Amino acid sequence: MSEIFGATGPYAERCQALIENRIALWDVLASSVRPGSMDAAIRMESAQANDFAVFFEMHPDVKRVFFNGKKAAQLWSKMVQPGLELAGVHRATLPSTSPAYAAMSVANKLSKWRSIIGQ
Repeated sequence: MSEIFGATGPYAERCQALIENRIALWDVLASSVRPGSMDAAIRMESAQANDFAVFFEMHPDVKRVFFNGKKAAQLWSKMVQPGLELAGVHRATLPSTSPAYAAMSVANKLSKWRSIIGQ
């Protein structure tokens, strides 16, 4: 976020920069058991999605949703999308910012993010 929106400094300042750019940042999962740091280690029987129905009810002006990597998009498709009606909301999957996704350089990831989100 610092490279695209200038969200730098202490946590509160980074949050403020996102707000000023009209960015909401929220994980697909509210909770899960995941031994280790790899997405593949998520124990799906423990996974609980955030309540996006309430989120979109409270924020009807949201028009775009971006996923930080394929796993987030897969979790959304499996756990959130089936029970959610989102007319006119564009969704796109961005390259994961995780260092574990080393198939793409940071510079290429940043370029893709900018082209997809329009910055």
